[in-house]
Amino acid sequence: MKIKNAFLFGLVLLMVSFATVQPGLAQKPCVPTILPTRTLFVNWPQFHYDAAHTGCNSYESILSPSTVGNLALGWTYSDSQQGTYSSPVVANGAIYVGMGGGSINNPYGYAYALNASTGALLWRYQASDRIVSSPAVANGIAYFTTALPGTLYALDAGTGAFLWARHTGGYKPPAVLNGVVYAPGYGGAYGIVWAFDAKTGNVLWQYHTVGVNVASPAVANGVVYVGTDDNNLYALNATTGDLVWKYTTGGQVESSPAVVSGKVYFGSQDHNVYALDAATGALVWAYKTGANVDSSPAVADGVVYVGTSTSSYPPDYNLYALNATTGALVWKYTALDSVQSSPAVANGVVYFFDYDNYFWALDAVSGTLLWYQAGYQSDTPVIANGAVYVGGDYVYAFHLPNQ
Repeated sequence: MKIKNAFLFGLVLLMVSFATVQPGLAQKPCVPTILPTRTLFVNWPQFHYDAAHTGCNSYESILSPSTVGNLALGWTYSDSQQGTYSSPVVANGAIYVGMGGGSINNPYGYAYALNASTGALLWRYQASDRIVSSPAVANGIAYFTTALPGTLYALDAGTGAFLWARHTGGYKPPAVLNGVVYAPGYGGAYGIVWAFDAKTGNVLWQYHTVGVNVASPAVANGVVYVGTDDNNLYALNATTGDLVWKYTTGGQVESSPAVVSGKVYFGSQDHNVYALDAATGALVWAYKTGANVDSSPAVADGVVYVGTSTSSYPPDYNLYALNATTGALVWKYTALDSVQSSPAVANGVVYFFDYDNYFWALDAVSGTLLWYQAGYQSDTPVIANGAVYVGGDYVYAFHLPNQ
């Protein structure tokens, strides 16, 4: 597809007010959109929306294929600290995001909470090292993970006050469900999947993998699903950490899985997108792309969305839409560079970044280009309450004009 002429957008001061902020709606798998009460604030509280990493907000009702072309920049946030920002999350009227830091002049990383309407700073916490992955927020606690050697911090979500910290050895996003934090880690000659009590930080269990590079876990129906660079996707009992099954691919599994409707979807560096039976690990289907699949898939309304990345020729710079039941190609969209970003879906629109710093929004049904912006790069966009939030050199919020 050819890129359309760039849209002209004016800089609009964000006027949205969440004066009546009620507790966020419970997260649920993506199904056809419903229309929530306008005063309810919808959360996107962890990497790829929920603990199952579905990547889809089924409550979005403001941004749609007919309105997303009018997106304009509402606010940006930056401070004097050096470095880049992680992908943000949204919880109860606040944006939570980490800053890279890690330079000679600034060796520390910082965790931030910002007002979701205005971008105003609510609090900032100095961590021991860079924060490069998405945080997670649950039950009034914000969890941030630093870069290697890897420390998981638990902070009061309202004040930023320190609660506890644990060395994990990992730096990928944690998942939080039912009072447990599941975090990837590293133990020298092996990888570790950790389970911590979410309130106290006490270790509940740990599981050692052969591969040392452990991806972000997904959790659903009492099972933790996690990939590693030993070419396996592991399924672990969420309560005990015991191995339920593992599935071996032909390449490293850096993609975080998505678990929807009894299937687990993930990518591998053997160029395949896989769908497995979530209970048994049996192969349901595999789709061969032309490149590594490190992107974490999003699943919505019976379609799996996932990107590819390659430095080989011919390149495969595509976002794929695959039938979730059969694996058949629905459509693919060619970007300008690798699509290592994890796509996100809301109300009929799929959003993603490419490595050439382009931010794209496509019609989720047809793959038609609806909107794009140059000069932005992030891992995963977040869509909630009529806004799109991304991290990069700054934190950015996009809204419709006059919203």
